[in-house]
Amino acid sequence: MRPLILSGGPAVGKTTCARALAVTQERAAYLDGDDIRQLVVSGAATPWSGPEGQAQHELAARNTAALARNLLADGFTVTASDVVTAEVLPVYRAQLPECFIVHLAIGLDEARARATTRPVYITDEEFELLHRITATPPAVDLVIDVSGMTVEEQVDRIRDAWAGATPGVR
Repeated sequence: MRPLILSGGPAVGKTTCARALAVTQERAAYLDGDDIRQLVVSGAATPWSGPEGQAQHELAARNTAALARNLLADGFTVTASDVVTAEVLPVYRAQLPECFIVHLAIGLDEARARATTRPVYITDEEFELLHRITATPPAVDLVIDVSGMTVEEQVDRIRDAWAGATPGVR
């Protein structure tokens, strides 16, 4: 299977779906772009905080791709979640050329409703900003509107698309 990267705004189901898909595989790893970014403990900058934030977002994408390559080389299936912007997309394409990138889309009101069911680590203003930033996805392989879908429906839709994704074909 091609490495799978799920993108989208906050509370769209990136982490939940990527983890759920990973556990269905015989040998799989799940990588979280947020966790990779949080490895920087001094001087950390959010992806939306100017040139330094953008540079760190790209660094996290390179590191996520490097981990994915290592895991793939040892026979693991890889799923990941990250906020893939137009600036970060070329990093993933260059560093992990076989990846299948799916953008999950949802309206702000539904995202807010979903966010009430999980811990939120960003402010309301940051939540809205991230939602706006991801509202128009870059040229990923597939965009899925997950509005009104259950987690199970989302996982099934992503699994079907991922299974049909031919390596080397965009």
